[in-house]
Amino acid sequence: MKFKIIIIGKTKENYLQQGEKEFQKRLSRFCQLEWVIVKEQRFDANTSEQTIIKTESESILSKITKDDFVIALDRTGEQMTSEELAVFLQKKMNEGYSKITLIIGGTFGLGEKVLKSASTILSLSKMTFTHEMSRLILLEQLYRAFTILNGSKYHKA
Repeated sequence: MKFKIIIIGKTKENYLQQGEKEFQKRLSRFCQLEWVIVKEQRFDANTSEQTIIKTESESILSKITKDDFVIALDRTGEQMTSEELAVFLQKKMNEGYSKITLIIGGTFGLGEKVLKSASTILSLSKMTFTHEMSRLILLEQLYRAFTILNGSKYHKA
């Protein structure tokens, strides 16, 4: 299975970069990971939030292929337990999907076109996280899902 994770901008915080690298390394036992960075648009007095969302959304959409099973991460999405995520991913693998594309928006979230292009919209939590923290949380949850599917002791239910 291959996961393409589309993100806005590079992770700036060193501690988050270290966490991302650690879980990317751990995930390499279970799947291929492609990290796609879309240029972050700068917010200033001359640029509206909607302009930023539109520009970032167009960049995101250009990175998606028609064969991708797309999961957009958004606060309005469905929430799953770690076990439910594992079952969901197993189901997608059983259905023949070899690549899943996950999208994490920038500071202002994802545009309507991106959300409509998604096969599934998923929420990590009812709480709000920075988009940089969401990357690490997503990687950890993917790792946890694979350890659940493989009977590892990492997940303690």
